Amino acid sequence: MNNFYRFKRLPGVLVDYAIMIFFTDFVGLHYAISIAIGGIVGAVVNFSINKIWAFRAKGLYYKFSFSQQLWRFICVAIGGIVLKIIGTYCFTSFVLYYLQGMKFGRYIITEKLVYKYCRLITDTIVSCFFNYKLQRHWVFKSVSQ
Repeated sequence: MNNFYRFKRLPGVLVDYAIMIFFTDFVGLHYAISIAIGGIVGAVVNFSINKIWAFRAKGLYYKFSFSQQLWRFICVAIGGIVLKIIGTYCFTSFVLYYLQGMKFGRYIITEKLVYKYCRLITDTIVSCFFNYKLQRHWVFKSVSQ
């Protein structure tokens, strides 16, 4: 994945992650629901950035119209959100099964601590191997004119 794309995706990732933490830690929702809420808001931010900035290259034009891109992006975003929810839940459950209650430095391993790190790892995997590939080659496909 090119570094240029990662840099431009950062605002959406930060919004997504901040919303997840807010709704989980301060509102009291389960982290799976918070991931869905954050994913929707983050997807809106990412579509705007990707459409205008990230996948635009000099001398190249998009193969698909705005409405086609939007529909394709929504499909990718829903798939990514589902993968992030399932991945984070499974990874968190796995880690807690083996480590819950153990001490890590001055912290005791609990779900409230673990889900945040599991989400970061899951998000990285889903972003690199699912979102980026589909957005680059299916949603924002460019052609020269």
